[in-house]
Amino acid sequence: MQLTHYNSEFKKQTFSITIVCDNVNNAPNIGSLFRIADAFGVEELIFCGEDIPLGKRMKRTSRSTEKYVKHAIENDIQKVLEYLKSKNYHLIALEITKDSMPINDCKMPKDKPIALIIGNENHGVSETVLNHIDKALHINMYGENSSMNVVQATAVALYELTNQLK
Repeated sequence: MQLTHYNSEFKKQTFSITIVCDNVNNAPNIGSLFRIADAFGVEELIFCGEDIPLGKRMKRTSRSTEKYVKHAIENDIQKVLEYLKSKNYHLIALEITKDSMPINDCKMPKDKPIALIIGNENHGVSETVLNHIDKALHINMYGENSSMNVVQATAVALYELTNQLK
C-alpha cells in the first residue's frame, strides 16, 4: 500500500539550516524551494534581492508550504550575511569555484547553525557573496554539463547536510 503524508511514519525534525537565496527570482523555483525546505526540515528561507515573485506561479509549485515554512525577503544580502555571521552561523555557498570542495567530502560542524547560500539561476552565487563565506561546496558532476537547476542542487545539498547533522 502506498503511503501518503497522512499515514507515513517520517519523524518530523528541524535542522539548524537557513537557506539564503542570492537573487533567485524564478517563481516556480521559489515555490519548489519552499517544498524542499519543508521536506528537509530547514529553519528558514531568506530570499535576497528585488522583485521576488511570491504570487500565483510560485504558489502553484509550493503546494501551500509557503504558509508554514518560515521565510523572509531582504534586499541587501550583505546585511543578511553579516547578521548571520554575528549569530555564529557557518556560511556555506553552494557554488563551483577554484577553492570549492565536494559537498560529500566536507564534514559539517554540528555545534554551529548553517547558512546554505544558493545563487541566481543564470549567474550562481555572486562574487561579492563569495568573498564573505566560510566555505564553498560543490556537487560533483559526471556528465557534459557543469551545473544543475538551483532547486535540484539545493535538494542534493540538503540531503547530504541533513544526513550529516542527524
